[in-house]
Amino acid sequence: MQTDLSSSRPGVLARLVLAGDTPRSRPLAAVLALVLACLAGAPFLFPGTVAYRAASTICIFVLLAASYDMLLGYTAIVSFAHTMFYGIGAYAVGITLQYLPPSWDSVLLGVAAGLVLSLALALVIGLLSLRVRTIFFAMVTLAVASAFATLVSKLYHITGGEDGLNVMVPALVSPATHLLHHDLRGFDILGWLGTVVGHPGAPAAAARAAVFRVRASGALLMYYLLFASSLALFLIMLRLVNSPFGRVLQAVRENEFRAQALGYRTVLYRTTVTCMGALVASLAGSLLTLSLQYIDPGTTLSFGLMIDILVMTVIGGMGTLYGAVVGATIFVIAQNYLRAGLSLVAATPVGHVPLLGSLVAPDRWMLWLGLLFVLSVYFFPQGIVGQLRLWARGRRPGAG
Repeated sequence: MQTDLSSSRPGVLARLVLAGDTPRSRPLAAVLALVLACLAGAPFLFPGTVAYRAASTICIFVLLAASYDMLLGYTAIVSFAHTMFYGIGAYAVGITLQYLPPSWDSVLLGVAAGLVLSLALALVIGLLSLRVRTIFFAMVTLAVASAFATLVSKLYHITGGEDGLNVMVPALVSPATHLLHHDLRGFDILGWLGTVVGHPGAPAAAARAAVFRVRASGALLMYYLLFASSLALFLIMLRLVNSPFGRVLQAVRENEFRAQALGYRTVLYRTTVTCMGALVASLAGSLLTLSLQYIDPGTTLSFGLMIDILVMTVIGGMGTLYGAVVGATIFVIAQNYLRAGLSLVAATPVGHVPLLGSLVAPDRWMLWLGLLFVLSVYFFPQGIVGQLRLWARGRRPGAG
């Protein structure tokens, strides 16, 4: 009997932490380990506000994409209301912090209110699947999400309308709070690598230049609260989809009529997974408000954000929660650094070529992001995670 690349029996750590769902591909395991290490040490490895925001956004988008993948990838539910639950969680915490003292009691009240409202709307949307299916269900969810976004924009005195809300967070996680009397030390890994490659004869000087100061502020604590919460929720979702409940969801995806014939109440399972995805999306929105300290309809309720979530899910691989990690990381890095990369290319002689120069202009970054999506779908039809696992199975001795 042939074994997997690592082992046919998941270890104790894999069973307890990963619910037995190992990467099953050495390149994928290396990528996931790299992403985890970079996110865990982001404040001490990548200096600057842009890197901090990118790491925070990756943590939040991993939750959004993974919770949406439970619907689309595991149950074949096409819903366009996922950002509505995200916005509910964000605005529930934002409104409570806006009109109540910025305390942890206010945060917990906002989180609870967001979860209750998200659960109620998810139940209504889930029960709609009794009447409408497939594209009709997707259109209904789009209409509900659009109506909610319009309502938020019109309730200016409560939500701030299109201007959004600036909120105060508890003092412990406020950027103005100093947790220690001295700064910590970080090591700019990318700057060090760039210096070593450019000047290979001075590694010691490059290492000294790469050291930077990290302020031990409430913002640092907020980031690690965000990172720990995202990691815990992701592992909970991973255990859920690898449980008997998750296998029924996959059966519903493959053949709903056969699942019904076996005695499973498919509407109950579809409604339950819709509620679970809504709750996770609401928690992601709550974390966004605490991290960003600002919310508006454009960043939480827009249809463009829903398309971004769909793109992340497809790029990473549907039906694999690890795909949410890979897809969110690639998307956020491209979104934050593609413009800067094109600026560097435009500064070279390539930027002076008439037609080519216009293509590498920084304001063309959306074109290159779309091209990245098309190429990923073409070369990785199963998504990046699915394709890596497929190649890993094909390389095993005796694999067909």
